[in-house]
Amino acid sequence: MVDIHQHLLFGIDDGSKSLEQSVAMVQMAMDDGFTHVVATPHANDRYPYDRARNERLLQQIRETLPPNVAAAMTLGLGCDFHLNFENTEDARLHNRRYTINEKEYLLIELPDIGISNRIDEILYNLRVEGMTPILTHPERNVTLQRTPGKLQEWVSNGLLLQVTAGSVVGDFGPTAEALAWSLLKKNSVHFLATDAHDLERRTPTMSAARRLVSERLGEEMATRLCVTNPMMVFEGKPLPEPLQLSEPDEPEEKPSLWKRIFSR
Repeated sequence: MVDIHQHLLFGIDDGSKSLEQSVAMVQMAMDDGFTHVVATPHANDRYPYDRARNERLLQQIRETLPPNVAAAMTLGLGCDFHLNFENTEDARLHNRRYTINEKEYLLIELPDIGISNRIDEILYNLRVEGMTPILTHPERNVTLQRTPGKLQEWVSNGLLLQVTAGSVVGDFGPTAEALAWSLLKKNSVHFLATDAHDLERRTPTMSAARRLVSERLGEEMATRLCVTNPMMVFEGKPLPEPLQLSEPDEPEEKPSLWKRIFSR
């Protein structure tokens, strides 16, 4: 499996607290079936993002891994990008500073309360600048839990969604679980990821969620969400065409500009 969202870097946000913990997280991820992990520290007002520093920390982790783990695991770098004005302006000027492995995909996080009414414009501008946004854990966002229709509108216009593995198995409560499965059944989810922070409560594991998706929606869907699509992100390649779980919607007569941009 491939994890595109993990707070693996130590001592810089609310994720790993030490080099030893980071190494243990990589070991746990390997034991759960991962081959690739992206370290995605927060990039927000509380935790400023310094890519050069983060590269050094990630290299320390690589060099400290036991030989068998180092041989089995490939680590990459991105961030958990908070969608505020300062971040988005800097990303437009430096469009590979925040992306996964300095390629095109960008994990974006919305505030729980008070989502900007300029969100469509912001997402459009990021795409114009050559970045492909992936919205992280929408099922856990309080505002989106209350307005799932808006989320579905974004998906229909081409926005990519990453749901947390813990939400699929109920670790974030019944509301997040229900929205996660609603999105999955509508074929609106593109990735599962751990959003791991530690070794006990928010762990770098996803096999249980993958099994549930396989049981309910089929192994092909589970593989797509946990292996195929996230590997394309890791390598900076286009995603494959989505699986058809139901009859497709009628095409729009005049697709929006945002949808045309996202479909490139």
